[in-house]
Amino acid sequence: MNGKQNHLMKRYMPGIDGLRAISVLAVIAYHFNLKWAQGGLLGVGVFFVLSGYLITDQILLEWKRNSHSIWNFWIRRFRRLVPAMVFMLISVALWLIFTDPSRLRSLQGDMLSSIFYMNNWYLIFHEVSYFESFGPASPIGHLWSLSIEEQFYMVWPITLFIGLRFAPRRGKLMLYILVLIFLSAMAMAALYVPGTDPSRVYYGTDTRAFAILIGAALAVGWPSWKLDERISSTGRSLLDITGGLGLLVLLTLMYRTNKYDDFLYPLGFLYLSVVSAVIIAVLAHPASRLGGILGCRPLAWIGKRSYSLYIWHYPVIILMNTDAANKEPDFTRILLQITVILMLSVFSYKYIEEPVRRGKFRAQLHSIKHNYSFRPIIGLVLTVLIYFRFVSWITASAEVHPGLSNPVIAEKITPDDSQDSSSKDAGGEPPEQGEGVTAIGDSLILNVAPALEAMLPGIIIDGEVGRQMSRAQDVVNKLRANGKLGNRIILELGTNGSFNKTKLRLLLGSLKDAKQVYLVTTRVPENWQDSVNKDLKEVAGEFQHVNIIDWYSASANKNGLFAQDGVHLTPEGSQYYASLLAQHMKQDQS
Repeated sequence: MNGKQNHLMKRYMPGIDGLRAISVLAVIAYHFNLKWAQGGLLGVGVFFVLSGYLITDQILLEWKRNSHSIWNFWIRRFRRLVPAMVFMLISVALWLIFTDPSRLRSLQGDMLSSIFYMNNWYLIFHEVSYFESFGPASPIGHLWSLSIEEQFYMVWPITLFIGLRFAPRRGKLMLYILVLIFLSAMAMAALYVPGTDPSRVYYGTDTRAFAILIGAALAVGWPSWKLDERISSTGRSLLDITGGLGLLVLLTLMYRTNKYDDFLYPLGFLYLSVVSAVIIAVLAHPASRLGGILGCRPLAWIGKRSYSLYIWHYPVIILMNTDAANKEPDFTRILLQITVILMLSVFSYKYIEEPVRRGKFRAQLHSIKHNYSFRPIIGLVLTVLIYFRFVSWITASAEVHPGLSNPVIAEKITPDDSQDSSSKDAGGEPPEQGEGVTAIGDSLILNVAPALEAMLPGIIIDGEVGRQMSRAQDVVNKLRANGKLGNRIILELGTNGSFNKTKLRLLLGSLKDAKQVYLVTTRVPENWQDSVNKDLKEVAGEFQHVNIIDWYSASANKNGLFAQDGVHLTPEGSQYYASLLAQHMKQDQS
């Protein structure tokens, strides 16, 4: 029996670390708003499957060796995850005490819920959107995923031990897990409403559990400690081809996927989880050559520190992006942020995570005290603080002296300029140049409404905070029923997220009797901006009565037009935006 137990050993799988590295790098690239990584958020989904596989694989091994203990499992998870996260939270809090105390006060609920690993449900109950947030983002907004994983770590060992006791055969246990996967996937399908904010299904433990459970099911059917490297050359080639194709599919998804794609809910995330499980199955096999490739030193080094990189990258990116209006990728800024992320991650991994996990934290503190100088760390903190203050000063200077010149619209239109001179000469009232014009939009159209009403008297404006394109058809139907829908219609929608192009085509088809419909492009410091503008132009080109008003181009390099959130407008910006719309309406009349 002892010989058999010794044979059942947990082994290191370098390819798994390589997959961790790819996943965390994808997430970091996504948070840097790099256009080629719009699907980088899928890296979190890969981590869910990895967690399900590795934890279940470990529990099954301990069960087989009769060395299982739920309490010991929880202690190991606590020592592995909690100290590093608490260190990060304390660091963020100390940073904000010196730089932005009011912001720290607003994060109390986020921090408390993160410490107790309930952050995802906190965000759901407080209706915090993952997809439609403007202005300063929470520097710990990425911890929702860790909450889901920790909830799994608390519940799954108990559930699995009960399952093993009553269904010791793998086939029956696999069946039970598949039922749970089905229920979770159906929960996502039932709760997701196309065209609306999907944050509830994105954050929910119930709606994301299938990814972790797919990893768990793989561990039941493909335990790493039972795999034998002695397989035929044909079998090895088949493994590598399967894994290579899976990896290619994964990278393609990360490159092409947009977080607003209806495909993601639920089929996309389910598909991602299955693809991830296939890759993991190949990388876990000792005969896989792909495992050796992905387990190369650079990727393995990153993979081992993937947890540190994950918890540190987002607060560094958010706290060093002092200008919310400027979220375009900047090479110098990214390089500095990557340097800071790496330094903090390496420090956390070497001096907190590993010592605590191995029970050597006190010895590590003693060694640091006697053998290391804190000057490099102090220098790093001072460098970043000076950078933070310098960028804040530059931003404030730009707001005091905004440049408003525009090569497209040289003349600033005012209410007096919009009056017909022939009418004034005749002694009559100025014509109602906004008569028959209806503007439908979100908070941005409300922002410019006073200026727009002054330039286009008689215009009807229907705006609502947070409105998405999916609600436009209902607004159009209501205005038409009340006799308030004009024959020239401005649609300013897209600020709050992407949309379904098919629904936009149906909307424009329902407006075929209108003289003109104008789609306004958006400028928003979020990664859906480009896809929204691309889709607006593509669909507009399919209809003869639809034109584009290109706010994105007209506002280029004019940060002084925008408020701090980079979306809404200053008084000068409102006048500028309204003049752009008014010019198109007047050209249409002439």
